[in-house]
Amino acid sequence: MVSPVKRPSLLLRSLALGGLGTAALVMACSDSSDNDAGTTPTGEAGLVDRGRLAAPLHPPASCPVTIDTPELLAGIHVPEGTAITYSSNPPSSGQHYPQWANFQEFSVTFDDGYLVHSLEHGAVALLYKCSPEEASCAPTIEALRKVRDAVATDPKCDPTIRARVVVAPYPKLDVPVAAVTWGWTYKADCVDVPTLTQFAKDHYNQGTEDICAAGRTF
Repeated sequence: MVSPVKRPSLLLRSLALGGLGTAALVMACSDSSDNDAGTTPTGEAGLVDRGRLAAPLHPPASCPVTIDTPELLAGIHVPEGTAITYSSNPPSSGQHYPQWANFQEFSVTFDDGYLVHSLEHGAVALLYKCSPEEASCAPTIEALRKVRDAVATDPKCDPTIRARVVVAPYPKLDVPVAAVTWGWTYKADCVDVPTLTQFAKDHYNQGTEDICAAGRTF
């Protein structure tokens, strides 16, 4: 078992980030009638506090969005094929394989151990639950490409890579769309381009290893 790495409280993290306001929250489209049991509206339409610091998204989301900081796990290399337990879905830290997933768009799934290593190198992963072979999935993928393209060109990356962004299907999601970086998750009922783009920009290259080099393709 991997011992969790201690991290500052969410309140301190939010203050340290200059009032970023994304420590952990849920933003609904227009009402909070579908809030989970035990949640309480904070007074702003659609905003509910799940026992953590709640703050509005900037800009506001057009569908339910949750941004969270899951338990941070130590990034230790394990042999490829090792079964790994993570603290969030999708995983945002923890054990991973020695090789990482290349920073590109994929149409197939691959093991979390490669994805987490990409996050450690500072990547933003844009993930979706639908099958890329389904026509109904095309708008989701196109919207995620817009988010990817909005990320600034990384001077540390080879031009063939441009930026540390992974776009891939992820059938294990419990929501239609998610994004993940090292230590942060974004989960939503739709591709809300403005808030997802802001999340990608806010948390780009925040892994523990600042590396932009070609990885494994699948």
